Amino acid sequence: MTTPAQISETYFSAWQAGDFDTLRAILADDVEFIGTLGRASGVDDCLGGLRGLRRILERIEVHARVASDTDVITWFDLHTGGAQPTPTANWSHVENGKITRIRVTFDPREMLATLDR
Repeated sequence: MTTPAQISETYFSAWQAGDFDTLRAILADDVEFIGTLGRASGVDDCLGGLRGLRRILERIEVHARVASDTDVITWFDLHTGGAQPTPTANWSHVENGKITRIRVTFDPREMLATLDR
């Protein structure tokens, strides 16, 4: 059986690699995402948001991952072109081997400023 921590690790590895087929396989059809830059409901909407951010993503540097039987919090730096690494917290809820809810928080000011340049 795959643990929530392993599913979270797969999520970040697949996102960084641009492997959206793997992401689709670990996201529930009715996944709900709420983050600093937007909201998404359903797997297609969520993948669209991840694809959009993937266009500016250089790498993800995970510093810590804490997991329970159903929840995972990942603390990482989001590296995007032209901006300093952005410290980010991601909470994922896992049910039946799939991520059903994601909440993300970070300070987007520097990232947004680089997009305006």
